[in-house]
Amino acid sequence: MKELRRLGHVRTLAFASASLLACGSPPVAECPASPPSALIIPPSASATPAASVAPTVTATSSAPLPSSAPVAVIVNVANTAAVAHAKETIALSATELKKLAPALELGKTLVFDQSDAPVLSQVVAGVNGAPGELVFQTDLGANEQKSFHVRSGERKPAAASDYHVYGRFVRERHDDFAWENDLVAHRMYGPELETTQKEPLISSGIDVWAKRVPRLLVNEWYMTDDYHQDHGDGADFYSVGKTRGCGGLGIWAKEKLAVSKNFVTSRVLANGPIRLVFELDYAPWDAGGVKVSETKRVTLDAGTFFNRFESTFTAKKGPLAVALGISKHPGGAVQTDSGSMRVWEPVENGKNGNLACAIVLAPGGAGIAQQVDDGFLLVTAAKPGEPLRYYVGSAWDRAGKVVSSDAWTAEVQKLSARNAAPARVTLSAGPGATAAPAPAPAPAPAPALSAKPAPASAPAAAH
Repeated sequence: MKELRRLGHVRTLAFASASLLACGSPPVAECPASPPSALIIPPSASATPAASVAPTVTATSSAPLPSSAPVAVIVNVANTAAVAHAKETIALSATELKKLAPALELGKTLVFDQSDAPVLSQVVAGVNGAPGELVFQTDLGANEQKSFHVRSGERKPAAASDYHVYGRFVRERHDDFAWENDLVAHRMYGPELETTQKEPLISSGIDVWAKRVPRLLVNEWYMTDDYHQDHGDGADFYSVGKTRGCGGLGIWAKEKLAVSKNFVTSRVLANGPIRLVFELDYAPWDAGGVKVSETKRVTLDAGTFFNRFESTFTAKKGPLAVALGISKHPGGAVQTDSGSMRVWEPVENGKNGNLACAIVLAPGGAGIAQQVDDGFLLVTAAKPGEPLRYYVGSAWDRAGKVVSSDAWTAEVQKLSARNAAPARVTLSAGPGATAAPAPAPAPAPAPALSAKPAPASAPAAAH
Protein backbone atom coordinates (compact mmCIF):
# COMPACT_ATOMS: atom_id res chain seq x y z
CA MET A 1 0.00 0.00 0.00
CA LYS A 2 1.21 3.47 -0.89
CA GLU A 3 1.27 4.97 2.58
CA LEU A 4 3.65 2.23 3.71
CA ARG A 5 5.87 2.12 0.63
CA ARG A 6 9.07 2.87 2.51
CA LEU A 7 8.10 1.09 5.71
CA GLY A 8 9.38 -2.32 4.75
CA HIS A 9 13.15 -1.96 4.26
CA VAL A 10 14.41 -5.51 4.08
CA ARG A 11 16.54 -6.11 7.14
CA THR A 12 18.71 -8.76 5.64
CA LEU A 13 19.35 -10.07 2.14
CA ALA A 14 21.41 -13.09 3.10
CA PHE A 15 20.74 -16.34 1.31
CA ALA A 16 19.50 -19.13 3.57
CA SER A 17 18.17 -22.63 3.31
CA ALA A 18 14.45 -23.33 3.07
CA SER A 19 14.50 -24.73 6.60
CA LEU A 20 15.04 -21.21 7.92
CA LEU A 21 12.04 -19.73 6.16
CA ALA A 22 9.44 -18.13 8.44
CA CYS A 23 6.36 -19.88 7.09
CA GLY A 24 4.20 -19.15 10.14
CA SER A 25 4.37 -16.94 13.16
CA PRO A 26 6.49 -17.63 15.12
CA PRO A 27 8.74 -19.89 13.02
CA VAL A 28 8.31 -23.59 13.63
CA ALA A 29 10.46 -26.60 12.98
CA GLU A 30 8.24 -28.24 10.36
CA CYS A 31 7.71 -25.75 7.54
CA PRO A 32 6.11 -26.69 4.21
CA ALA A 33 8.13 -26.84 1.04
CA SER A 34 9.63 -23.55 -0.05
CA PRO A 35 8.76 -21.89 -3.36
CA PRO A 36 10.92 -22.01 -6.48
CA SER A 37 12.55 -18.71 -5.59
CA ALA A 38 16.29 -18.19 -5.76
CA LEU A 39 16.21 -16.20 -2.54
CA ILE A 40 14.89 -17.33 0.82
CA ILE A 41 14.80 -14.44 3.27
CA PRO A 42 15.59 -15.51 6.83
CA PRO A 43 13.42 -14.36 9.75
CA SER A 44 14.50 -11.81 12.28
CA ALA A 45 14.63 -12.59 15.97
CA SER A 46 11.24 -11.06 16.84
CA ALA A 47 8.35 -13.42 17.50
CA THR A 48 4.84 -13.55 18.84
CA PRO A 49 4.30 -15.75 21.93
CA ALA A 50 4.89 -19.40 21.08
CA ALA A 51 2.11 -20.54 23.39
CA SER A 52 -0.51 -18.94 21.18
CA VAL A 53 0.46 -20.84 18.03
CA ALA A 54 -1.01 -24.15 16.92
CA PRO A 55 1.35 -26.67 15.31
CA THR A 56 2.07 -26.25 11.64
CA VAL A 57 1.04 -29.20 9.48
CA THR A 58 3.47 -30.17 6.77
CA ALA A 59 2.09 -30.63 3.25
CA THR A 60 3.96 -32.91 0.89
CA SER A 61 3.91 -32.33 -2.83
CA SER A 62 5.49 -34.11 -5.73
CA ALA A 63 5.49 -34.71 -9.45
CA PRO A 64 4.66 -38.38 -9.93
CA LEU A 65 6.89 -40.67 -11.95
CA PRO A 66 5.58 -43.52 -14.12
CA SER A 67 4.50 -46.46 -11.98
CA SER A 68 4.09 -50.13 -12.77
CA ALA A 69 1.93 -50.70 -9.71
CA PRO A 70 -1.62 -51.87 -10.40
CA VAL A 71 -4.47 -49.36 -10.26
CA ALA A 72 -5.75 -49.07 -6.70
CA VAL A 73 -8.60 -46.59 -7.25
CA ILE A 74 -10.35 -45.39 -10.41
CA VAL A 75 -11.44 -41.73 -10.26
CA ASN A 76 -14.23 -40.61 -12.60
CA VAL A 77 -14.69 -36.84 -12.92
CA ALA A 78 -17.71 -35.34 -14.70
CA ASN A 79 -18.54 -31.74 -15.50
CA THR A 80 -22.33 -31.60 -15.59
CA ALA A 81 -22.40 -27.91 -16.58
CA ALA A 82 -22.80 -26.54 -20.09
CA VAL A 83 -19.67 -24.41 -19.64
CA ALA A 84 -16.04 -25.46 -19.39
CA HIS A 85 -14.26 -25.74 -16.04
CA ALA A 86 -10.60 -24.80 -16.44
CA LYS A 87 -8.19 -25.80 -13.67
CA GLU A 88 -10.77 -27.84 -11.79
CA THR A 89 -9.23 -28.93 -8.48
CA ILE A 90 -10.05 -32.51 -7.49
CA ALA A 91 -9.54 -33.33 -3.80
CA LEU A 92 -9.71 -37.01 -2.81
CA SER A 93 -10.17 -37.76 0.88
CA ALA A 94 -7.73 -40.24 2.38
CA THR A 95 -10.64 -41.86 4.20
CA GLU A 96 -12.57 -42.49 0.99
CA LEU A 97 -9.50 -43.82 -0.80
CA LYS A 98 -8.75 -46.29 1.99
CA LYS A 99 -12.32 -47.58 1.97
CA LEU A 100 -11.67 -48.85 -1.55
CA ALA A 101 -7.97 -49.67 -1.19
CA PRO A 102 -7.19 -50.32 2.49
CA ALA A 103 -3.48 -50.89 1.85
CA LEU A 104 -3.06 -47.51 0.13
CA GLU A 105 -0.87 -44.99 1.97
CA LEU A 106 -1.71 -41.35 1.25
CA GLY A 107 1.94 -40.31 1.26
CA LYS A 108 2.76 -42.97 -1.32
CA THR A 109 0.04 -42.32 -3.90
CA LEU A 110 0.42 -41.20 -7.50
CA VAL A 111 -2.17 -40.00 -10.04
CA PHE A 112 -2.27 -40.94 -13.73
CA ASP A 113 -4.68 -39.98 -16.50
CA GLN A 114 -6.60 -42.49 -18.59
CA SER A 115 -3.68 -42.82 -21.02
CA ASP A 116 -1.45 -43.66 -18.04
CA ALA A 117 0.49 -40.39 -18.21
CA PRO A 118 1.53 -39.02 -14.78
CA VAL A 119 -0.48 -36.10 -13.37
CA LEU A 120 0.97 -33.56 -10.94
CA SER A 121 -0.57 -34.06 -7.51
CA GLN A 122 -0.15 -32.84 -3.94
CA VAL A 123 -0.66 -34.56 -0.61
CA VAL A 124 -2.29 -32.24 1.92
CA ALA A 125 -2.06 -33.41 5.53
CA GLY A 126 -5.17 -33.45 7.69
CA VAL A 127 -5.73 -30.77 10.33
CA ASN A 128 -7.41 -31.14 13.73
CA GLY A 129 -8.38 -34.74 13.13
CA ALA A 130 -9.63 -34.21 9.57
CA PRO A 131 -8.44 -36.73 6.98
CA GLY A 132 -5.71 -35.77 4.57
CA GLU A 133 -6.34 -35.25 0.86
CA LEU A 134 -4.78 -36.08 -2.48
CA VAL A 135 -5.17 -33.04 -4.73
CA PHE A 136 -4.72 -32.64 -8.49
CA GLN A 137 -6.13 -30.46 -11.28
CA THR A 138 -7.67 -31.03 -14.68
CA ASP A 139 -9.38 -29.01 -17.42
CA LEU A 140 -12.95 -30.08 -18.14
CA GLY A 141 -14.93 -29.10 -21.19
CA ALA A 142 -18.69 -28.57 -21.08
CA ASN A 143 -20.38 -31.85 -20.06
CA GLU A 144 -17.03 -33.64 -20.31
CA GLN A 145 -16.05 -36.73 -18.34
CA LYS A 146 -12.55 -37.95 -17.56
CA SER A 147 -11.03 -40.91 -15.77
CA PHE A 148 -7.90 -41.02 -13.60
CA HIS A 149 -6.04 -43.81 -11.81
CA VAL A 150 -4.54 -43.76 -8.33
CA ARG A 151 -1.61 -46.11 -7.79
CA SER A 152 0.90 -46.77 -5.05
CA GLY A 153 4.35 -45.38 -5.74
CA GLU A 154 7.25 -43.34 -4.43
CA ARG A 155 6.57 -39.60 -4.63
CA LYS A 156 9.35 -37.31 -5.82
CA PRO A 157 9.77 -33.56 -5.16
CA ALA A 158 7.99 -31.33 -7.66
CA ALA A 159 10.04 -29.23 -10.03
CA ALA A 160 10.30 -25.52 -9.27
CA SER A 161 8.33 -24.75 -12.43
CA ASP A 162 5.40 -26.81 -11.10
CA TYR A 163 4.79 -24.46 -8.18
CA HIS A 164 1.91 -22.05 -8.84
CA VAL A 165 0.94 -21.10 -5.26
CA TYR A 166 2.96 -19.85 -2.31
CA GLY A 167 2.51 -17.98 0.95
CA ARG A 168 4.55 -17.09 4.01
CA PHE A 169 4.82 -15.04 7.15
CA VAL A 170 7.11 -12.11 6.32
CA ARG A 171 8.86 -11.30 9.57
CA GLU A 172 11.36 -8.96 7.94
CA ARG A 173 8.52 -6.67 6.75
CA HIS A 174 6.75 -5.97 10.06
CA ASP A 175 4.92 -9.33 10.20
CA ASP A 176 3.11 -9.29 6.88
CA PHE A 177 1.49 -12.46 5.64
CA ALA A 178 1.77 -12.52 1.84
CA TRP A 179 0.44 -15.11 -0.58
CA GLU A 180 -0.06 -15.61 -4.30
CA ASN A 181 -0.78 -17.91 -7.20
CA ASP A 182 -0.14 -17.51 -10.91
CA LEU A 183 -2.93 -14.89 -11.25
CA VAL A 184 -3.29 -12.95 -7.98
CA ALA A 185 -1.33 -11.82 -4.93
CA HIS A 186 -2.43 -10.47 -1.54
CA ARG A 187 -1.16 -9.65 1.91
CA MET A 188 -2.46 -8.97 5.41
CA TYR A 189 -0.88 -7.24 8.37
CA GLY A 190 0.60 -8.71 11.54
CA PRO A 191 1.33 -7.54 15.08
CA GLU A 192 4.63 -5.69 14.63
CA LEU A 193 3.09 -3.22 12.19
CA GLU A 194 0.83 -1.95 14.98
CA THR A 195 3.77 -0.63 16.99
CA THR A 196 6.49 0.18 14.47
CA GLN A 197 7.88 3.62 15.22
CA LYS A 198 7.96 5.01 11.69
CA GLU A 199 4.37 4.54 10.57
CA PRO A 200 2.19 2.16 12.62
CA LEU A 201 -0.97 0.72 11.10
CA ILE A 202 -3.82 -1.22 12.67
CA SER A 203 -5.85 -2.89 9.93
CA SER A 204 -7.37 -6.28 9.17
CA GLY A 205 -8.04 -5.23 5.58
CA ILE A 206 -6.72 -7.29 2.65
CA ASP A 207 -4.17 -5.79 0.28
CA VAL A 208 -4.04 -6.57 -3.45
CA TRP A 209 -0.82 -6.88 -5.42
CA ALA A 210 -1.40 -6.49 -9.16
CA LYS A 211 0.48 -9.14 -11.17
CA ARG A 212 1.27 -9.17 -14.89
CA VAL A 213 3.16 -12.46 -14.97
CA PRO A 214 2.38 -16.00 -13.77
CA ARG A 215 5.63 -16.59 -11.90
CA LEU A 216 5.72 -16.29 -8.11
CA LEU A 217 6.87 -12.83 -7.01
CA VAL A 218 6.48 -12.54 -3.23
CA ASN A 219 10.10 -13.18 -2.28
CA GLU A 220 11.46 -11.14 -5.17
CA TRP A 221 9.36 -8.10 -4.32
CA TYR A 222 10.27 -8.18 -0.66
CA MET A 223 13.93 -8.63 -1.55
CA THR A 224 14.05 -5.50 -3.73
CA ASP A 225 11.65 -3.45 -1.58
CA ASP A 226 10.55 -1.65 -4.74
CA TYR A 227 7.11 -3.09 -5.37
CA HIS A 228 5.17 0.16 -5.67
CA GLN A 229 6.52 0.74 -9.18
CA ASP A 230 5.62 -1.48 -12.11
CA HIS A 231 8.86 -2.71 -13.69
CA GLY A 232 7.02 -5.04 -16.04
CA ASP A 233 5.81 -7.63 -13.53
CA GLY A 234 3.17 -5.59 -11.69
CA ALA A 235 3.12 -3.66 -8.43
CA ASP A 236 1.30 -2.85 -5.21
CA PHE A 237 -0.96 0.00 -6.31
CA TYR A 238 -3.83 -0.75 -3.93
CA SER A 239 -4.44 1.51 -0.94
CA VAL A 240 -5.79 -0.27 2.15
CA GLY A 241 -5.10 1.87 5.21
CA LYS A 242 -7.72 1.14 7.85
CA THR A 243 -10.36 0.06 5.32
CA ARG A 244 -11.50 -3.50 4.58
CA GLY A 245 -9.36 -3.52 1.42
CA CYS A 246 -10.46 -6.33 -0.88
CA GLY A 247 -12.50 -8.73 1.25
CA GLY A 248 -11.64 -7.87 4.86
CA LEU A 249 -14.43 -8.15 7.39
CA GLY A 250 -15.93 -6.75 10.57
CA ILE A 251 -19.03 -7.24 12.69
CA TRP A 252 -22.06 -5.07 11.87
CA ALA A 253 -23.43 -4.14 15.30
CA LYS A 254 -25.75 -1.29 16.23
CA GLU A 255 -25.49 0.11 12.67
CA LYS A 256 -21.72 0.39 12.99
CA LEU A 257 -18.77 -1.61 11.75
CA ALA A 258 -16.61 -3.11 14.50
CA VAL A 259 -13.24 -4.42 13.27
CA SER A 260 -10.35 -6.35 14.76
CA LYS A 261 -6.72 -5.37 15.03
CA ASN A 262 -3.98 -7.06 12.99
CA PHE A 263 -3.69 -10.84 13.07
CA VAL A 264 -1.74 -12.20 16.04
CA THR A 265 -0.56 -15.61 14.79
CA SER A 266 -0.36 -17.50 11.50
CA ARG A 267 0.01 -21.11 10.39
CA VAL A 268 0.85 -22.49 6.96
CA LEU A 269 -0.92 -25.82 6.48
CA ALA A 270 -0.14 -26.59 2.84
CA ASN A 271 2.17 -24.77 0.44
CA GLY A 272 1.86 -26.00 -3.13
CA PRO A 273 2.53 -26.77 -5.81
CA ILE A 274 -1.25 -26.81 -6.43
CA ARG A 275 -2.94 -25.71 -3.21
CA LEU A 276 -2.02 -23.21 -0.48
CA VAL A 277 -3.79 -23.32 2.89
CA PHE A 278 -3.03 -21.06 5.85
CA GLU A 279 -4.75 -19.67 8.93
CA LEU A 280 -4.66 -16.30 10.69
CA ASP A 281 -5.89 -15.72 14.24
CA TYR A 282 -7.42 -12.44 15.43
CA ALA A 283 -7.59 -11.54 19.12
CA PRO A 284 -11.01 -10.72 20.63
CA TRP A 285 -12.45 -7.31 19.82
CA ASP A 286 -15.56 -5.47 20.98
CA ALA A 287 -18.56 -5.61 18.62
CA GLY A 288 -21.43 -3.69 20.16
CA GLY A 289 -20.79 -5.04 23.63
CA VAL A 290 -19.97 -8.59 22.51
CA LYS A 291 -16.40 -9.87 22.44
CA VAL A 292 -15.65 -11.62 19.16
CA SER A 293 -12.51 -13.43 17.97
CA GLU A 294 -11.81 -14.98 14.58
CA THR A 295 -9.75 -17.69 12.94
CA LYS A 296 -9.54 -17.13 9.20
CA ARG A 297 -8.58 -20.06 6.97
CA VAL A 298 -7.57 -19.17 3.41
CA THR A 299 -7.30 -21.68 0.56
CA LEU A 300 -5.88 -20.62 -2.80
CA ASP A 301 -5.47 -23.02 -5.71
CA ALA A 302 -3.43 -22.56 -8.86
CA GLY A 303 -5.17 -20.98 -11.84
CA THR A 304 -7.97 -19.06 -10.12
CA PHE A 305 -8.69 -15.41 -9.33
CA PHE A 306 -10.54 -16.38 -6.14
CA ASN A 307 -9.44 -17.30 -2.63
CA ARG A 308 -11.76 -19.45 -0.54
CA PHE A 309 -12.13 -18.01 2.96
CA GLU A 310 -13.56 -19.79 5.99
CA SER A 311 -13.99 -17.51 9.01
CA THR A 312 -14.84 -19.14 12.32
CA PHE A 313 -15.89 -16.81 15.13
CA THR A 314 -15.92 -17.23 18.89
CA ALA A 315 -18.56 -15.22 20.75
CA LYS A 316 -20.90 -15.76 23.69
CA LYS A 317 -23.86 -14.51 21.67
CA GLY A 318 -25.02 -15.25 18.16
CA PRO A 319 -25.81 -15.24 15.36
CA LEU A 320 -23.42 -12.52 14.20
CA ALA A 321 -23.93 -10.03 11.38
CA VAL A 322 -20.64 -10.28 9.47
CA ALA A 323 -19.83 -7.43 7.10
CA LEU A 324 -17.54 -8.39 4.21
CA GLY A 325 -16.05 -5.24 2.70
CA ILE A 326 -14.38 -3.60 -0.28
CA SER A 327 -12.65 -0.22 -0.07
CA LYS A 328 -14.10 2.86 -1.71
CA HIS A 329 -11.62 4.45 -4.08
CA PRO A 330 -12.15 7.39 -6.47
CA GLY A 331 -13.97 6.32 -9.61
CA GLY A 332 -14.88 2.87 -8.31
CA ALA A 333 -18.24 1.42 -9.39
CA VAL A 334 -19.92 -1.20 -7.19
CA GLN A 335 -22.46 -3.83 -8.22
CA THR A 336 -24.24 -5.91 -5.58
CA ASP A 337 -26.76 -8.72 -5.54
CA SER A 338 -27.85 -10.99 -2.70
CA GLY A 339 -24.94 -13.38 -3.19
CA SER A 340 -22.05 -11.21 -4.36
CA MET A 341 -20.51 -7.76 -4.52
CA ARG A 342 -17.94 -6.55 -7.04
CA VAL A 343 -16.04 -3.35 -7.78
CA TRP A 344 -14.23 -2.13 -10.90
CA GLU A 345 -12.04 0.90 -10.27
CA PRO A 346 -9.30 2.95 -11.96
CA VAL A 347 -5.81 2.64 -10.48
CA GLU A 348 -4.28 6.02 -9.59
CA ASN A 349 -6.76 7.93 -11.75
CA GLY A 350 -6.41 5.42 -14.55
CA LYS A 351 -2.70 5.87 -15.22
CA ASN A 352 -2.12 2.25 -14.15
CA GLY A 353 -5.20 0.63 -15.64
CA ASN A 354 -8.12 -0.76 -13.66
CA LEU A 355 -8.37 -3.13 -10.72
CA ALA A 356 -11.24 -5.47 -9.87
CA CYS A 357 -12.30 -6.93 -6.54
CA ALA A 358 -15.21 -9.23 -5.68
CA ILE A 359 -16.78 -11.04 -2.74
CA VAL A 360 -18.91 -14.09 -3.52
CA LEU A 361 -20.92 -15.93 -0.87
CA ALA A 362 -21.09 -19.72 -0.82
CA PRO A 363 -24.12 -21.32 -2.50
CA GLY A 364 -27.25 -20.59 -0.48
CA GLY A 365 -25.70 -17.54 1.18
CA ALA A 366 -27.42 -14.17 1.10
CA GLY A 367 -26.27 -10.70 2.07
CA ILE A 368 -27.57 -7.16 2.45
CA ALA A 369 -25.68 -4.19 1.04
CA GLN A 370 -24.50 -1.51 3.45
CA GLN A 371 -22.00 1.33 3.20
CA VAL A 372 -19.62 3.13 5.51
CA ASP A 373 -17.54 6.20 4.74
CA ASP A 374 -14.60 4.23 3.37
CA GLY A 375 -16.18 1.06 2.04
CA PHE A 376 -18.92 -1.03 0.51
CA LEU A 377 -20.25 -3.87 2.68
CA LEU A 378 -22.11 -7.11 2.13
CA VAL A 379 -23.63 -8.17 5.47
CA THR A 380 -24.43 -11.83 6.04
CA ALA A 381 -25.18 -14.03 9.05
CA ALA A 382 -22.76 -16.37 10.79
CA LYS A 383 -23.08 -18.60 13.83
CA PRO A 384 -20.24 -18.73 16.37
CA GLY A 385 -18.27 -21.93 16.02
CA GLU A 386 -19.46 -22.63 12.46
CA PRO A 387 -17.25 -21.61 9.51
CA LEU A 388 -18.59 -18.85 7.27
CA ARG A 389 -17.45 -19.66 3.73
CA TYR A 390 -17.04 -16.98 1.08
CA TYR A 391 -14.74 -16.18 -1.83
CA VAL A 392 -12.55 -13.14 -2.43
CA GLY A 393 -11.02 -12.42 -5.81
CA SER A 394 -9.15 -9.73 -7.70
CA ALA A 395 -7.87 -8.99 -11.20
CA TRP A 396 -5.86 -6.29 -13.00
CA ASP A 397 -6.76 -5.43 -16.58
CA ARG A 398 -3.10 -4.94 -17.58
CA ALA A 399 -2.45 -8.62 -16.91
CA GLY A 400 -4.61 -9.22 -19.99
CA LYS A 401 -6.95 -11.84 -18.47
CA VAL A 402 -9.86 -9.62 -17.37
CA VAL A 403 -9.96 -6.41 -19.39
CA SER A 404 -13.35 -4.86 -18.59
CA SER A 405 -16.02 -4.54 -15.94
CA ASP A 406 -18.27 -6.85 -17.96
CA ALA A 407 -15.52 -9.46 -18.13
CA TRP A 408 -15.15 -9.27 -14.35
CA THR A 409 -18.90 -9.73 -13.93
CA ALA A 410 -18.62 -12.83 -16.11
CA GLU A 411 -15.85 -14.22 -13.87
CA VAL A 412 -17.98 -13.70 -10.77
CA GLN A 413 -20.96 -15.39 -12.41
CA LYS A 414 -18.76 -18.25 -13.57
CA LEU A 415 -17.53 -18.83 -10.01
CA SER A 416 -21.08 -18.77 -8.61
CA ALA A 417 -22.24 -21.28 -11.22
CA ARG A 418 -19.22 -23.50 -10.62
CA ASN A 419 -19.79 -23.51 -6.86
CA ALA A 420 -23.45 -24.36 -7.36
CA ALA A 421 -22.62 -27.27 -9.70
CA PRO A 422 -19.11 -28.52 -8.97
CA ALA A 423 -17.56 -31.38 -10.88
CA ARG A 424 -18.99 -34.75 -9.83
CA VAL A 425 -16.33 -37.17 -8.58
CA THR A 426 -16.98 -40.89 -8.14
CA LEU A 427 -14.49 -43.49 -6.94
CA SER A 428 -14.33 -47.21 -7.59
CA ALA A 429 -11.87 -49.92 -6.63
CA GLY A 430 -9.25 -50.87 -9.20
CA PRO A 431 -7.65 -54.28 -9.72
CA GLY A 432 -4.84 -53.27 -7.37
CA ALA A 433 -7.16 -52.43 -4.45
CA THR A 434 -5.75 -55.12 -2.19
CA ALA A 435 -6.85 -55.43 1.37
CA ALA A 436 -4.67 -54.18 4.16
CA PRO A 437 -2.33 -56.86 5.52
CA ALA A 438 -3.82 -58.79 8.39
CA PRO A 439 -2.28 -58.01 11.75
CA ALA A 440 0.24 -60.55 12.99
CA PRO A 441 -1.31 -63.06 15.39
CA ALA A 442 -0.71 -62.35 19.03
CA PRO A 443 1.86 -64.66 20.64
CA ALA A 444 0.44 -67.50 22.68
CA PRO A 445 0.37 -66.69 26.38
CA ALA A 446 3.06 -68.30 28.47
CA PRO A 447 1.83 -71.08 30.79
CA ALA A 448 0.88 -69.84 34.21
CA LEU A 449 3.34 -70.59 36.99
CA SER A 450 1.77 -71.93 40.18
CA ALA A 451 2.99 -70.59 43.51
CA LYS A 452 5.28 -72.89 45.42
CA PRO A 453 3.64 -73.99 48.69
CA ALA A 454 5.31 -72.87 51.88
CA PRO A 455 6.92 -75.50 54.09
CA ALA A 456 4.62 -76.96 56.74
CA SER A 457 6.86 -75.65 59.47
CA ALA A 458 6.78 -72.05 58.25
CA PRO A 459 5.37 -69.60 60.83
CA ALA A 460 2.00 -67.99 60.14
CA ALA A 461 2.03 -64.40 58.85
CA ALA A 462 1.39 -61.72 61.45
CA HIS A 463 -1.97 -59.96 61.14
